[in-house]
Amino acid sequence: MPHPPPAVTPEIVRGDLTEEQLQAYLAGPEVAVDTETLGLRHLRDRLCCVQLCNRAGRAVLVQVLREQLLSGEPATRAPRLKRLLEEPRILKVLHFARFDVAVLRHYLGIGLDPLYCTRTASKLVRTYTERHGLKDVALELMDVELDKAVRHTDWSNPDLKPEQVAYAISDVTLLLPLMDRLEAMLGREGRRELARECFAVIPVMARLDLMGYDLLFEH
Repeated sequence: MPHPPPAVTPEIVRGDLTEEQLQAYLAGPEVAVDTETLGLRHLRDRLCCVQLCNRAGRAVLVQVLREQLLSGEPATRAPRLKRLLEEPRILKVLHFARFDVAVLRHYLGIGLDPLYCTRTASKLVRTYTERHGLKDVALELMDVELDKAVRHTDWSNPDLKPEQVAYAISDVTLLLPLMDRLEAMLGREGRRELARECFAVIPVMARLDLMGYDLLFEH
């Protein structure tokens, strides 16, 4: 019987991480990352939230404010978040990293490296299915059923509803244990190195998306 994700009470901050939160995340080798936007078009639908979680289960939701995105150069808008996500010794774990990498680059001037994409890993090793959304992968590999009822809601509202916060955090808290399960499968099939090579290409693909290129490598 599938069960809901573990209940986690996140810390909610506006604009950027606190210095204490930054140092707590810098102390570990990896951090799970997710974002919420107003839609799925990078240049039209602005970044609203960035969610983080580490192995200790410490979860933070950073609300990105509209006025913040109108001030200064992108790289100056959330300096502590940028410091964390660009730290080369920390692995950033995401699901469908291509989208998150693009919006974080465009709105906050952040370049994620190194990174791990659980969707890409799933597509490399779960070749017996076409279902690679986080809901499907979590259900099969972790027996966790995610509730996506509030996915398409107004994430720009500075006063998020409790169900929005619960949804946003439920995804990011699963990514590190999900990576562990996918890593075991990739190792079993001898595809870990191939996965690393795929992850290394994702930032380039995200930049191409922002520039409007489509099917660049097709005939």
